[in-house]
Amino acid sequence: MTLPDRRISQQPMDRRVQRTRALLHEAIGSLIREKAYDRITVAEILDRAKVSRSTFYIHFRDKDDLLTSSMRALLLEVLSSDGNARSDVSERMAAFSLPLFAHIHEHRHTAKGRLGERGRAVLHQQLRGVLAEWIIQTLDASGHLRLSRSRRSAVSPELLAQHVASTFVLVLHWWIDHGGATTPEEADKLFRALVMPVLRSIPR
Repeated sequence: MTLPDRRISQQPMDRRVQRTRALLHEAIGSLIREKAYDRITVAEILDRAKVSRSTFYIHFRDKDDLLTSSMRALLLEVLSSDGNARSDVSERMAAFSLPLFAHIHEHRHTAKGRLGERGRAVLHQQLRGVLAEWIIQTLDASGHLRLSRSRRSAVSPELLAQHVASTFVLVLHWWIDHGGATTPEEADKLFRALVMPVLRSIPR
């Protein structure tokens, strides 16, 4: 299975596009803090963002697409600035973990438990996809994506990205179910204990 080539872009956008997307990101974020995700309608998002329906559909297919875009923006925002500066590609692939756990821990009370099981499942599914995209880009930027494919490695880069992303979401789910009782640093250590042996065993 291959991942769609939807890159987490850091390229500057037209200011109007940037502003519209920011308004929509803020709208869905504020609504998620108020009610279950599956009860949020596109009409409510438009009303909160003060954006027309036609403008919304120029940028996004539906609210799930908007949620995915919001998570990409969040990932870029919370990643530590030195994440891509690390020389070890395994460390770069796991660099998102601690910043994300810290961000979620900081905002853990804002949702007030209103997401519900279905809403959380949707959020985690979208997060898994965004993280897998990020990991593939990390491999591509380091040259390991091309190298792994040329060597016909037993573990494809796409499968490796899905494994790391899915493991993070699994640990995140467990962490939330236990009330975030452990610190973000401890959650990060648990995630790393599960993925780093695999990452470091893959031939480079």
